[in-house]
Amino acid sequence: MSQLQHSVEQFLYRKAELCDVQDWDAYLDLFDEDSEFHVPQWDSEHEYTTDPKRGMSLIYYRNRSGLEDRVFRLRTGKSAASTPLPRTMHQISNVRIAQLTDGQLQVKANWATFYSRHGESEHFYGWVTYHLRSDNDDWKITRKHVLLLNDRINAVLDFYHL
Repeated sequence: MSQLQHSVEQFLYRKAELCDVQDWDAYLDLFDEDSEFHVPQWDSEHEYTTDPKRGMSLIYYRNRSGLEDRVFRLRTGKSAASTPLPRTMHQISNVRIAQLTDGQLQVKANWATFYSRHGESEHFYGWVTYHLRSDNDDWKITRKHVLLLNDRINAVLDFYHL
């Protein structure tokens, strides 16, 4: 395994763990201030919204402030749909890395999140594409694009599910 592959995988595992233990400050710090977070809606069985400004999205934050606002609502109890927060376990697999022309990395992975809330257990799963830029000896997320593959969503969907 290359050093780059190992470094990126460890970064993704740490991101998953920070979300699972609800360490929101450390989780938010993984995202660049201008990072985009997009979960498109499926338009048909095999096509999804590609432009969040023109089509429907399940989640769209133009930059990190949208994510920061969600964390603020969670912390202050202003998100009734997320009270209480579920217990989650994120799994990452099949990590693939490509170099982008601007020096960033494009990282694709498969993911699954298992969660439990009010005595019910469910899961979300899909594909994710990150754009990462080097940040000293670590990484910053500049873009997170998630394709949710569930046919049915039986719970309120939020960033911590993905």
